[in-house]
Amino acid sequence: MSDVSPEPGVDRRRVLQYGGALSAFGVMAPALAACSGGPDSTSDTGGGGGGDSVTAVIGYGNDQSWDPTLTASAFSVAANHHIFEGLLDTDPITREPYPALATELPADTGAETWSFTLRSGATWHDGKPVTADDVVFTFDRILDTKTQTLAHGFFAGWLKEVKKTGDDTVDLVLAFPFPDGLSRLTLAKILPKHILGKSGAWKDLDTGLPEVTVGSGPYRMTANQPLSNTSFEAYADYNGPRKANFKKMNWLSIVDAAPRVAKISGESAGAQISDNIPYANVKQLEQDGLTVEGGAGMNHMFLLFNTERAPFDDVRVRQALHYAIDTDKMIEAGLKGYGKAASSFLDEGNPTYRKAKTVYGYDPDKARALLEDAGVSGLKVTLMASTVSWIADCIPTIKESWDAIGVETTLEPQETSALFTKLDQKANYQVVASASNPNQLGIDADLILRYNYTAENVWMDYARWSQASEAKQLFRLMDAATREPDQEKKKQMTQEYLDVIAENAVIYPVVHTELVTAWDDGKITGIQPQPYPGINLLKAKPA
Repeated sequence: MSDVSPEPGVDRRRVLQYGGALSAFGVMAPALAACSGGPDSTSDTGGGGGGDSVTAVIGYGNDQSWDPTLTASAFSVAANHHIFEGLLDTDPITREPYPALATELPADTGAETWSFTLRSGATWHDGKPVTADDVVFTFDRILDTKTQTLAHGFFAGWLKEVKKTGDDTVDLVLAFPFPDGLSRLTLAKILPKHILGKSGAWKDLDTGLPEVTVGSGPYRMTANQPLSNTSFEAYADYNGPRKANFKKMNWLSIVDAAPRVAKISGESAGAQISDNIPYANVKQLEQDGLTVEGGAGMNHMFLLFNTERAPFDDVRVRQALHYAIDTDKMIEAGLKGYGKAASSFLDEGNPTYRKAKTVYGYDPDKARALLEDAGVSGLKVTLMASTVSWIADCIPTIKESWDAIGVETTLEPQETSALFTKLDQKANYQVVASASNPNQLGIDADLILRYNYTAENVWMDYARWSQASEAKQLFRLMDAATREPDQEKKKQMTQEYLDVIAENAVIYPVVHTELVTAWDDGKITGIQPQPYPGINLLKAKPA
């Protein structure tokens, strides 16, 4: 089975709009992660893993968009944090913002204008200085309604314009006070106008051509071989807050689980760190002497219903199918204990989490009663599912659970790209099970929920739900919460609309899971396992 980051999209490279938003964190408008394993990534174009170099294994494809304004590719998003900088970036674990290209955070985060000064001496990887013109150029693209980007949805609702006030100073003019926007600035990686202002350059960036994948960050891209590997080297003139601790890095793209685990296993291991470790391999790798740790967050399996197709237009049927699932068995058999049954759309570690008023505990009797109340009998369901390995391990429990309440269930697993192509083409499906993790773009609840739930969102297009009266009321509640300046009241308003999302169960988690990272702490230190796809080596060092 393949492990992929399911990032559906408008033409499969343009994902759902978050705001439009997350994305991701998300969604955006960018790129579906690769589903085929490709070569085992044995090419070594720099960074073989000795002393001052590191080789990493990423369980996602490196053949999707590299444009920071577009991509939701797990590989590209992770790599771009090393290549590019925002005015502010965020810590990969705490997600607290810190000055990156800017010299400091705004003094008043509740103001409607944020003023920033660029770091003195900041240069692009080709040696040219970073200027205010580059900042305006980047945000003009993001805010342009005629240019379809993922980032647009993260900013358009609250950011009015970005103005140059000097050669190295800019003002961000907000539509209303929005302190949560500080952490989102890491999603607006500042890009070089002198390179990307040329004809055809955006397309070259989209494909990850090293000549145009030029940032101001601690590492520069030296080579990119799709379905194989991407290599980096330290940028000697970087003068920012998180300098490169390795001279070279080589990130191998190995989507299939078995070769990925083999690459980091045993005495002849060819890599020092790997994300996306299958749960079944944790003990093996620990016995090999590796450190193996999970990160719990918004990684989850969801059910997506086609509400245009009876009987899934009836909320009672959607609820029944959730109540019918034996989540304890799923967590034991499919997740090897690395998961929790969803008690809200948000995971329990999210700062805005509160148990929803509707919690789908395992209750087959209630499921049968709801189906009977809806007048539904003899229901036959085809469950389309992505071939993410842990999803494949979980869906047999769904079939067994639904069969047990008299719903004859057929499983139809398929590569994630094929699945979302069908959704993009308006397939008349019934139910989909797949994986998602908007934490790769952030943790604020507004961003996470807008990944799936906004009127012009691709996910709403998949669900055919945006015109429902319940949906329109939900969107009004979401917009009111976004604009609420009092943080405690905003949290309460968000928790209340989360109850609406739980009750309607149009796109809703079944389980939240951990993502597992393994590394050799005899060769690399400073690793913190992420609860979202990819790795971040900006704090890591050679042992």
